[in-house]
This record gives sequence, C-alpha cells and structure tokens, in this order.
Amino acid sequence: MELTLHKSGNKSTGKVKVEDAVFAAGFNEPLIHQVLTAYLAAARSGTVEQKTRAEVRGGGRKPWRQKGTGRARAGTIRSPLWRGGGRTFASKPRDYEQKVNRKMYRGAMRSILSELARQERLIIVDDINVDSPKTKALIEKLSSLSAPEALIVTHELNENLYLASRNIRKVDVIDHTEVDPYSLIGFEKVIMTEAAIKEIEARLS
Repeated sequence: MELTLHKSGNKSTGKVKVEDAVFAAGFNEPLIHQVLTAYLAAARSGTVEQKTRAEVRGGGRKPWRQKGTGRARAGTIRSPLWRGGGRTFASKPRDYEQKVNRKMYRGAMRSILSELARQERLIIVDDINVDSPKTKALIEKLSSLSAPEALIVTHELNENLYLASRNIRKVDVIDHTEVDPYSLIGFEKVIMTEAAIKEIEARLS
C-alpha cells in the first residue's frame, strides 16, 4: 500500500510505499489492551514495603495483666490496632511484570500503526528539523502539518528539534528505537520521518 508523504520546504506531497502487513493489519483490540496493560505494569517499581507485627521493633512484653484492669486485653504494644504497631496486610516488594512474547508485541504494534493510518492520524514526512532550538519555529512547522499536538518520531534524534519541543504542551520527540505502544496511542497525531518508517517497518515485518 501507499501512504501520503509530506515534503519539507514546500507544500507538495508524494507517496511512500509501505508493507500491508505492518500498516494495513486488522484492529485487534484485546491484544492491544493486553500489551498496554503489561507495558504499564512493567513500569511499576514495586518497591513499597511495610512491616508486619513480627517485624516491628519492641512489643515483647505484655503491656498489662490479662484481667482486673478494666481495659481490653492486650498481648503486645505492636499490634496492628495500636499506634506504631505493625501492618495487618503489609505490602512487600513484588514484580508486576506480565509475560508478553515477541509475536504478541509486534502484532499489537502493527495493529496500532494500521489504525493510525486508517484514521489519518499518521503523518509521514521526508524530514522534520529546525535550524535553531526555537519553539516558534517548531510550532509553525507543526501547524503546516495540521498537527499542533503530536508525537514526532525521527530516524536520529536532532538536538535542536528536541529542545524546541520541550516547551510545547502535548508534543514529544523520540527516535525510532524508542517507539512503544503507549507512546503511539497517547497523542492525537503521530509524525514519522520516512527513514524512521522504514526502520520500524523492518523491525515489525
């Protein structure tokens, strides 16, 4: 199949040939959901830790005798009912990672890219750069592409482009090696250079 290619420096457009297997795949919502859930779960640190009553220091002596005081019976001052006591169901470090094999991940990426192409949210350019790290220059370039809010994917990260994007809300710049399912669905439009498209296509074919 062919997608529209926007040429820099002028308003002309051309065509770029892409693989149907990558950019014309069916929309597999359950697979995308599973991969996204696993991706977000893997980002969790899982380092939270609390102490149980067995791990809290002190509390070895019974605070008062069992009977005759008029107070509720207590065996330790480190009970979860007491201030400074242990936690009843204490959180412990854990790994939230979910297994997603390579075939599933690539399938989800193909499905997302295909849906972006179908919804005309994928914009392909031959090149996108700015001469200086000026926010205004990048805003003008994005406006010409009708994409004021977009993820920009380049073949190699350009420092001027990166610096110019930092002060624009809902605009991010990454290179093709950093593309993931979460970043693709998190923006209204996705702008990719022709070279980046070919690299991603080769990786997902």
